[in-house]
Amino acid sequence: MSAPATVSLAVLSVSAGAGHVRCAEALVHAAQARGVAATHLDLMTMVPAVFRQLYVGSYLAVVNRRPALWGYIYDVMDSRPRESLLSRVQRAVERLNTRRLDRELDRLAPTHIVCTHFLPAQVLSRQRATGRRSTPTWVVVTDFDLHALWVHPQLSGYCAAADEVAWRMQDRGLTATPRVVTGIPIMPAFATPLTRAAAAAELGLDPSRPTLLLMSGGLGVGNLDALAERLLALPHGFQLIALAGRNEALLARLRTLATRDARLLPMGFTSRPEVCMAAADLAISKPGGLTTSECLALGLPMVVIAPIPGQEERNSDYLLEHGAALKAHDLTGLVWRVRGLLDDPVRLARLRASAQALGRPNAADAVLDAVLSDPATSRPRDSATTVPPTPRPRDGRQP
Repeated sequence: MSAPATVSLAVLSVSAGAGHVRCAEALVHAAQARGVAATHLDLMTMVPAVFRQLYVGSYLAVVNRRPALWGYIYDVMDSRPRESLLSRVQRAVERLNTRRLDRELDRLAPTHIVCTHFLPAQVLSRQRATGRRSTPTWVVVTDFDLHALWVHPQLSGYCAAADEVAWRMQDRGLTATPRVVTGIPIMPAFATPLTRAAAAAELGLDPSRPTLLLMSGGLGVGNLDALAERLLALPHGFQLIALAGRNEALLARLRTLATRDARLLPMGFTSRPEVCMAAADLAISKPGGLTTSECLALGLPMVVIAPIPGQEERNSDYLLEHGAALKAHDLTGLVWRVRGLLDDPVRLARLRASAQALGRPNAADAVLDAVLSDPATSRPRDSATTVPPTPRPRDGRQP
């Protein structure tokens, strides 16, 4: 579907972790495929260095080194009154440090705006409330839960990962705001994946052997080499892909381990994670919103490891409730669950079928359908619309 040349889109993200940025990039790709001029703006490239370090650096330090503290902060901020003194001071500080975004949006003059992080949504909500900006502005929530920081009634509409998220939006007061259940946008390649055999061939793997995929996220956090070493001690004849992201030290340790066990394929950052996922039978990963959505789009079951308290715990709950994943609290539990699945292909197939049922590979297009139309003219504004998922079999492997 093409769009008039006068339509333009600005997609705003924050590079606090890779997920918000990957979501924004997926929307830009989908928009450009429709002939819509689309620009991705990472708000962290437009703020003072001190603010960026405080906002992103401190967040990453806490979630990686003191995850329990982050869980406490997450809960406190979720229940803190919006008009408390601390909340007002926080918003004032953020407005002062994001003025360059205002100038950039004035320069681009987009006809539509989408936010894949709550910070630009918060800034634009105030501008709309004061009449400073009237551009239709939508928010894509990038987890399978809703935190108070995402909730801003002045915005044009919300896209939710799942039905319960849309329900929570209504419960938090967004009854007069359009809410569409679209899934979380992922890159177009996930809608047309390689076959398992083709993906294995591209990676130099044996398509006849079970394949595990061990992921650490784009930043390469976590002790992936320790996980890989314990898994490789299992007697099963599987292959193991380990993605180290941009962590060069971790990649070096994995390569050293691979010299002792040829079943291990260590990889650094890849712009084509869908190839690794298409080749795999089971993913072992932290349950970030984007990683989870990518796995589900390919019908790839997961063993969730050590989710960060807060948003990742909620993502994990979603997967467990729908039977698309198992959860391991520690290294011993991880090895136990992987061993059990390798010994029980029927159970693994059930997990795969559940993942397939949840997958939304066309979420980016569903978001654009909502954003580039006027839902207020076609349905009641106090109800949520669900775009059904489009599951499909993977290479004929039946559940």
